[in-house]
Amino acid sequence: MDKIILDACCGSKMFWFDKHNPNVLFQDIRREELTLCDGRKFVVDPDILADFTKQPHPDNTFKLVVFDPPHLDNSNPDAYMSQKYGSLRRFKWQEDIKQGFDECMRVLKPNGILIFKWNETRISVNRILEIIEIKPLFGHKSGKASKTHWLCFMKGI
Repeated sequence: MDKIILDACCGSKMFWFDKHNPNVLFQDIRREELTLCDGRKFVVDPDILADFTKQPHPDNTFKLVVFDPPHLDNSNPDAYMSQKYGSLRRFKWQEDIKQGFDECMRVLKPNGILIFKWNETRISVNRILEIIEIKPLFGHKSGKASKTHWLCFMKGI
């Protein structure tokens, strides 16, 4: 494979400076084009359709994995936030996060880097860390209310 970076649930690729970076395999469970409530067009167009909890990639494939899963655990599928960011399964979100994190680590090469992004709107980052059972190397809070966390993990450490 010529791609060295995986974005495991890319959505609309909002935080990417180059939304067509040739080094990145953009993956998502959905492909859709919507008109949001404010009239803007919203496009989710990954390179590959796949569920982050059951990734189709061999072990030890990528040097870098970006994991920015949906952070809503109970939302109306037609709601703006759900359309834009996706939604976790209501009663199985803990399983989804754990399986997704494990899958991201599985597809990382030894000593590969996992960048994990989480927003604490409904579920605290401390609860997520309890579920995944791995401590990050470091992290950073961002956003107006400092509720978005960027965490860095390295496979094998």
